[in-house]
Amino acid sequence: MVKTLEWTDDGVRFIDQRKLPTEESFVTCATYEEVAEAIRNMTVRGAPAIGVAAAMGIALGMRDAEGDHAGELRRRLDEICDTMGETRPTAVNLFWAIERMRRRFDEISESTPAQIRQALILEAQRMYVEDIAACEAMGRHGAALLPSSGGVLTHCNAGALATCGYGTALGVIRSAVESGKKLHVFADETRPFLQGSRLTAWELMKDGIPTTVISDNMAGAMMRLGKICAVVVGADRIAANGDVANKIGTYTVAVLAKEHAIPFYVAAPFSSIDLATPTGAQIPIEQRSAREVTHISGKQIVPDGVKVENPAFDVTPARLVTAIITERGVAQPTYAESLQKLAG
Repeated sequence: MVKTLEWTDDGVRFIDQRKLPTEESFVTCATYEEVAEAIRNMTVRGAPAIGVAAAMGIALGMRDAEGDHAGELRRRLDEICDTMGETRPTAVNLFWAIERMRRRFDEISESTPAQIRQALILEAQRMYVEDIAACEAMGRHGAALLPSSGGVLTHCNAGALATCGYGTALGVIRSAVESGKKLHVFADETRPFLQGSRLTAWELMKDGIPTTVISDNMAGAMMRLGKICAVVVGADRIAANGDVANKIGTYTVAVLAKEHAIPFYVAAPFSSIDLATPTGAQIPIEQRSAREVTHISGKQIVPDGVKVENPAFDVTPARLVTAIITERGVAQPTYAESLQKLAG
């Protein structure tokens, strides 16, 4: 797999997801401000990848920060973390990563500045390795839930490109295929940013996994025709009661799956589960630029002056979720109890 992101001596290197699938190019961010902008403009996207990218951005900023004692470095850390926290509000992994870097600083704050800087770099690198391991574990847990053959629908991109490698929803599909299951993936195109048609299809084609791209309004028809046996999606934040925030359109897919008695699975690392948020009603929903809706590849497709709504995410109620797959195991309803059990 192409590396979604990696730490280098020159900075944090990302594959530019805005240019896929027609161009495979890379961007190296030499400052933490550049990393923050890469998160904001979706050069890198996907909740787990955003979290690790933020941690690497913090490590990069602290590596280059001036300061000869912990107090100065702490003030600089706070500034860098505030910048990262302002990039994208919905993905809880971003804030999980920021708090983890803060805790690591507190643990070694009595060390020398050089030791503090190195420890933060190592922490970000550790999070990268842990993310891949979590995705692989998720894949093993979730593969058993998928049918031995048939069509599986996914929405947005929850693959290697949304993580540090292997993927969450696509990790489950990859693991199932590796175990011998004969699956065909239906990838919703996922307007307006087209993560399904651009990114999911690109990943699965590289893996040789049979894939069909459908427009977002085709999912119900495909279910009615019996072409889809299961749905697997990722998540940007999961509330304590099991409500799931994911890419806009996920709620629609979940309702359709319920209508057609098709299991609807969510795959996410435990860092995406926000036990401090009681329900999906409290999850902040990012509002993005109207231009993402009004233009495709720079070409305007709507009349001048028309009003546009562009929420990046929606919330799927827990009652529509068949199971939540994490690296710690599979949570079943009721989620208020099963997620707490996995947390323990």
